[in-house]
Amino acid sequence: PRMIQNLARNVQSFTSNVFLVTGERTVLVDPGNEFDVCTAVTDHVEGLDAVVLTHTHRDHVGNLDAVVGSFDVEVWGFDTDQAGVDHAVADGDSLRLGDHEYRALHTPGHKDDHVCLYSADAGVLFAGDLVFAGGSFGRTDLEEGDRDLLVDSIDCVLETVDDDLAEMHTGHGPSVTDQPYQDIELSWQAARF
Repeated sequence: PRMIQNLARNVQSFTSNVFLVTGERTVLVDPGNEFDVCTAVTDHVEGLDAVVLTHTHRDHVGNLDAVVGSFDVEVWGFDTDQAGVDHAVADGDSLRLGDHEYRALHTPGHKDDHVCLYSADAGVLFAGDLVFAGGSFGRTDLEEGDRDLLVDSIDCVLETVDDDLAEMHTGHGPSVTDQPYQDIELSWQAARF
């Protein structure tokens, strides 16, 4: 079975992607919004060990209370001042998702509390809404949006991840499993202009 599954893949409502990472530590990355994510989780696993948030925009966290209520699980995110975040994840912190250690990268520009999660061992990046497939990038016209900061954040990701990155899972749209590093480079170029 795949260790990373997008539970929102066929959902039509306004939601982010929701990634279930299975293995030694079963983690939900972004619970999403406006669909029955709890049933989607229990279709695959009996319970969760943690929820990790890339950021706290509503489309990513609308289901958070339901998930915490159903699975009695604690929540990791960048900013514990945000509703529902139990544990702070600082830039450079290590978190176990599934069977691998992931490094948190604080990547503001789309939202101040945005983090990406990168595992060199797994060759996986959870990019949130920083960058997307095909070289698009997160909106910077919302509150806390900052284009220059976003470009710096993408730059930081490019410097951190290996150029043979195997898969990139984004907050919206399809995951990238064919040379995702190139998509990040395209996003960086696009965001600069």
